[in-house]
Order: sequence, then C-alpha cells, then structure tokens
Amino acid sequence: MAPMALALILGWWLVAASRAQQLPPPSLSLHPSQGVSLGDTVTLRCHLPQLAARVELCQEGYRGTEMCKDMDVLQDTAEFSLVNVRRKDAVKYWCQYRVFQPPGTSKKSDPVELLVTDHSYPPPGISLIPKESVELGTNVTIQCWNQEYGGIIFLHKAGHSAPIQHQVPDGGGTATFTIFGVTPSDSGTYRCSYRIGGSSLLLSPLGDNVTLEVISRPVSPGDNGRPHGNLVAAVAGGCAAAIAFILVVIVSFLLAAHRRQIRRDENPGATTRSPKAVQFQVSPADSQALTYAQLQVLTPSTHSPGSSTTPEPSVIYAEVGT
Repeated sequence: MAPMALALILGWWLVAASRAQQLPPPSLSLHPSQGVSLGDTVTLRCHLPQLAARVELCQEGYRGTEMCKDMDVLQDTAEFSLVNVRRKDAVKYWCQYRVFQPPGTSKKSDPVELLVTDHSYPPPGISLIPKESVELGTNVTIQCWNQEYGGIIFLHKAGHSAPIQHQVPDGGGTATFTIFGVTPSDSGTYRCSYRIGGSSLLLSPLGDNVTLEVISRPVSPGDNGRPHGNLVAAVAGGCAAAIAFILVVIVSFLLAAHRRQIRRDENPGATTRSPKAVQFQVSPADSQALTYAQLQVLTPSTHSPGSSTTPEPSVIYAEVGT
C-alpha cells in the first residue's frame, strides 16, 4: 500500500512539474514606474498569457524569504495595490499563476524593483567635467556627492526608469562616474541619488540635474563627406594661388622690359651690325660671259642726327650674266 501511495504522489509531482514547465510565465509592471515617494499609492499589474484560476503576488522578505498573497481572476490581468507606501515596501516583486484543468503552476515572472524616495534626506550634489557641450568621442566625468550620509550613490538619466550606474562613494562621500568615448546616445539630462540605510531601494530625493550635449567633431579636409564650407575654402585657396602666380609672371615681364629700356638709354649710339660680304664662286669657263655692274650701298651712320657729316657710299661690284 505504501509503495502505491508513493508512486501516486511521485506521479502527481511529475505531472505538476511538467505542467509548470509548459505554462509560460506572466509579466509584472509598476504604475507609476518611477518617482514613488513614501505615502504614495502604487499599483502592481500581473499580465497573464492565458486565463488562470488564481494569481499570486510575492515580495522579497527578510533574508530572502517570500511573502505572497493571491487573488481570483476572471480576465488576463490581475492588479494589486500598495496604499500608503512605507519603507518596508521598497523591495522586489514578482507574480505567477495557477490553473486547475489540468492542474499546474506557471514559472515566476521577472522581478521588478519598487524604488521609494524618502524626502526627509537632502538631495546629493552633482557636477559635469568638462562642461555641457563636448565633442564626439570625448571622455566625460560626472561626480556626485552626498556628504556624510554614505550609502551607494546612483546615477540616473532622463528616460530610464532605473539608475544606469551605481558606485560606493570614497571617504569624502563622492562617487565618480566616467563615460568613455561619448556618442550622441549619451546626450541627455543626468541626476543623482543615494541609498538610505540598509535598503538598496530606499533612496534620497534626486539632486540637481546637468545636461550633456554631444556635438560632432569638425571634419578634417581629408575626410570623406566634408562639409560644403571646406570645399568652398579649398576652391578659394586654389584661385588665390593662381592669381598670385599670374601676378608674379606679369611683374617679371615688366622688370625684364624695364631693364632692356635702361640698357638702350645707357648706349644711344649703338650701331646695327653690318652685313657680312658674301663671295660667290664662279668657274673660269663662265667668267668671260659675265658683265660687271657698280652698286652703291649706304651704310647706316654712326653719328648723331645733328652731325653734318655726309655718309660715304660704299661700292660693291657684282657680276651680272648676259
């Protein structure tokens, strides 16, 4: 009898375990998802992938224990409300559901964290190094400090429901967050908070904000896709160089012409080279049939225009054939 009962229990457990593996997990969301303070009301919604008989909402208890409460559901969403939120409510939550036909329990949903702000603590300070506008690829440092309150310091970015970084402060209560090689996606507004006491989800108020703006680095002339302004500058530089070259050529030509004019002024009596005499060779057999004629050639005068000297004619004898 005992072995049969044991076999039935084992079989039921295997069926339940197999059923649990087949049931898809639900999802859990917080409303509002951020900016919750002590005394506020928060709604936790468990979204079911299928109709279920009962839904359980569980929260993380002391030293890892679980505290759960359940409710009957007639639709695909179950809502649980936390009225007048207290410090102890700043914990992790998850949900799961059960069905009766055939019996089974789903896997747990992914946990969500309820961050609660305690405004009785002062907000932390913040600074941005370098200043707000930085070039693409620059390393940026954000410093946050909470003076003597200690605790982990959290860095928040606008648009994110949870802190994007956290760090234990140094002895002076300062945490240094470095963003290496910033990109346009790093642009935005940043603020800080810090953890209070032993709870990682009970936070101070958010401090003042700093805005990071990432701008594109000026494109060098050798880069592809350089802006129109650089192209215009290159064209203007080429034109200027061409004009300068033309001016140099013109000035050189004028200087050469001026030097030639100076030489003429310094030597006004320079004469033109007289043509050289050319002697024609005639064979003796043909020399008897030649007739000689006397030609007069005036050689250009080497005297000044005012001189009364009459140029002497030169005589040239030429043989003329008959």
